[in-house]
Amino acid sequence: MSMGNIGKSVIIKGELSGSEDLTIEGQVEGKIELNNNVLTIGTNAKIKAQVFAKTVVVLGEVSGNITASEKVDIRDNGSVDGDITSPKVAIAEGAHFRGAIDMNRSGGAPKADPKPAAATPVKA
Repeated sequence: MSMGNIGKSVIIKGELSGSEDLTIEGQVEGKIELNNNVLTIGTNAKIKAQVFAKTVVVLGEVSGNITASEKVDIRDNGSVDGDITSPKVAIAEGAHFRGAIDMNRSGGAPKADPKPAAATPVKA
Protein backbone atom coordinates (compact mmCIF):
# COMPACT_ATOMS: atom_id res chain seq x y z
CA MET A 1 0.00 0.00 0.00
CA SER A 2 1.35 3.42 -0.90
CA MET A 3 1.53 6.33 1.51
CA GLY A 4 1.74 10.04 0.79
CA ASN A 5 3.42 12.71 2.88
CA ILE A 6 2.88 16.47 2.96
CA GLY A 7 5.91 18.20 4.49
CA LYS A 8 5.78 20.83 7.22
CA SER A 9 6.62 23.73 4.89
CA VAL A 10 3.71 22.90 2.54
CA ILE A 11 0.50 24.96 2.68
CA ILE A 12 -2.60 23.73 0.83
CA LYS A 13 -5.80 25.75 0.42
CA GLY A 14 -8.77 24.01 -1.17
CA GLU A 15 -9.77 20.36 -1.51
CA LEU A 16 -7.41 17.49 -0.86
CA SER A 17 -8.51 13.98 -1.81
CA GLY A 18 -6.85 10.68 -2.53
CA SER A 19 -6.94 6.91 -2.30
CA GLU A 20 -3.82 6.22 -0.26
CA ASP A 21 -2.82 6.67 3.37
CA LEU A 22 -1.55 10.19 4.00
CA THR A 23 0.52 11.97 6.63
CA ILE A 24 0.25 15.76 6.80
CA GLU A 25 2.93 17.79 8.59
CA GLY A 26 2.08 21.12 6.94
CA GLN A 27 -1.03 23.31 6.78
CA VAL A 28 -4.29 22.51 5.04
CA GLU A 29 -7.32 24.80 4.81
CA GLY A 30 -10.51 23.57 3.16
CA LYS A 31 -11.56 19.95 2.86
CA ILE A 32 -9.69 16.63 3.17
CA GLU A 33 -11.27 13.46 1.76
CA LEU A 34 -9.56 10.07 2.13
CA ASN A 35 -12.72 8.00 2.59
CA ASN A 36 -11.08 4.56 2.47
CA ASN A 37 -7.71 5.42 3.96
CA VAL A 38 -5.81 6.48 7.08
CA LEU A 39 -5.07 10.17 7.60
CA THR A 40 -2.36 11.07 10.09
CA ILE A 41 -2.21 14.69 11.23
CA GLY A 42 1.47 15.06 12.18
CA THR A 43 2.85 16.88 15.22
CA ASN A 44 3.68 20.02 13.18
CA ALA A 45 0.40 20.10 11.23
CA LYS A 46 -2.18 22.85 11.50
CA ILE A 47 -5.42 21.83 9.79
CA LYS A 48 -8.45 24.08 9.29
CA ALA A 49 -10.67 21.74 7.32
CA GLN A 50 -13.59 19.35 7.20
CA VAL A 51 -11.95 15.91 7.40
CA PHE A 52 -13.38 12.67 5.98
CA ALA A 53 -11.34 9.43 6.24
CA LYS A 54 -11.51 5.78 7.29
CA THR A 55 -9.25 6.43 10.28
CA VAL A 56 -7.90 9.76 11.54
CA VAL A 57 -4.89 9.93 13.88
CA VAL A 58 -4.33 13.40 15.36
CA LEU A 59 -0.88 14.33 16.66
CA GLY A 60 -1.08 18.02 15.69
CA GLU A 61 -3.90 20.58 15.50
CA VAL A 62 -7.26 20.26 13.76
CA SER A 63 -9.92 22.98 13.63
CA GLY A 64 -12.97 21.56 11.91
CA ASN A 65 -15.27 18.57 11.99
CA ILE A 66 -13.87 15.06 11.59
CA THR A 67 -15.90 12.18 10.13
CA ALA A 68 -14.29 8.73 10.19
CA SER A 69 -15.90 5.45 9.14
CA GLU A 70 -13.70 3.40 11.53
CA LYS A 71 -11.85 5.41 14.21
CA VAL A 72 -10.61 8.81 15.40
CA ASP A 73 -7.53 8.70 17.64
CA ILE A 74 -6.41 11.94 19.31
CA ARG A 75 -2.94 11.25 20.66
CA ASP A 76 -0.99 12.72 23.57
CA ASN A 77 -0.44 16.30 22.35
CA GLY A 78 -3.09 16.27 19.64
CA SER A 79 -5.75 18.98 19.51
CA VAL A 80 -9.22 18.96 17.94
CA ASP A 81 -11.66 21.89 17.94
CA GLY A 82 -14.73 20.54 16.17
CA ASP A 83 -17.25 17.75 16.15
CA ILE A 84 -16.28 14.10 15.68
CA THR A 85 -18.48 11.48 14.03
CA SER A 86 -17.04 7.96 14.23
CA PRO A 87 -17.99 4.56 15.70
CA LYS A 88 -14.74 4.50 17.74
CA VAL A 89 -13.06 7.50 19.39
CA ALA A 90 -9.90 7.45 21.51
CA ILE A 91 -8.67 10.55 23.33
CA ALA A 92 -5.31 10.20 25.07
CA GLU A 93 -4.52 11.81 28.39
CA GLY A 94 -2.93 15.17 27.59
CA ALA A 95 -4.89 15.61 24.36
CA HIS A 96 -7.17 18.62 23.75
CA PHE A 97 -10.72 18.25 22.47
CA ARG A 98 -13.55 20.76 22.25
CA GLY A 99 -16.73 19.77 20.44
CA ALA A 100 -19.32 17.02 20.28
CA ILE A 101 -18.87 13.31 19.62
CA ASP A 102 -21.38 11.17 17.72
CA MET A 103 -20.48 7.49 18.01
CA ASN A 104 -23.55 6.18 16.19
CA ARG A 105 -22.54 3.06 14.28
CA SER A 106 -24.00 3.68 10.85
CA GLY A 107 -25.42 0.62 9.13
CA GLY A 108 -26.13 -1.22 12.37
CA ALA A 109 -29.74 -1.59 13.45
CA PRO A 110 -30.41 -0.56 17.04
CA LYS A 111 -30.51 -3.56 19.36
CA ALA A 112 -33.95 -4.58 20.59
CA ASP A 113 -34.61 -4.75 24.31
CA PRO A 114 -34.03 -8.29 25.55
CA LYS A 115 -37.32 -9.96 26.43
CA PRO A 116 -37.49 -12.49 29.25
CA ALA A 117 -37.83 -16.10 28.06
CA ALA A 118 -41.26 -17.65 28.55
CA ALA A 119 -41.45 -20.03 31.49
CA THR A 120 -41.49 -23.66 30.42
CA PRO A 121 -43.59 -25.99 32.53
CA VAL A 122 -41.55 -28.79 34.08
CA LYS A 123 -43.13 -32.27 34.20
CA ALA A 124 -42.28 -34.37 37.23
